[in-house]
Amino acid sequence: MVAAIIYSVHRPGQILISKRSAHRHQGGLWEFPGGKIEAGETPHQALVRELGEELGIDVTAAQPFMQLSHSYSDRQVQLDIWSVTAFRGQPTGREGQECRWVAEAELLSVSSSYRFPEANLPILDKLRNL
Repeated sequence: MVAAIIYSVHRPGQILISKRSAHRHQGGLWEFPGGKIEAGETPHQALVRELGEELGIDVTAAQPFMQLSHSYSDRQVQLDIWSVTAFRGQPTGREGQECRWVAEAELLSVSSSYRFPEANLPILDKLRNL
């Protein structure tokens, strides 16, 4: 799977997050947008496709951020995380998901009200340590 830390082009210091649908695994929690890598795709190709499908944006600048693996009781997750610093279009939840620009300081605060799946916690930790 791929996930994106999407930095606002027009709102410096803000990152886009989306809320997982209640019926999905880890439903109701916030996440970094992304999705599955299809057969024959590179992680970058999957990132561009998924963000186009999910948010309606065209990624123009993205760099690898980190990779991680996480085991839940019912599944194993492999994440390839990218930092997206430029894109065309206005991100919107094209699959009905809530999307929100959040100040990086608020998102990374240990008292943040945004709850993420366990697999995303190492991403937040790395962002805090930059």
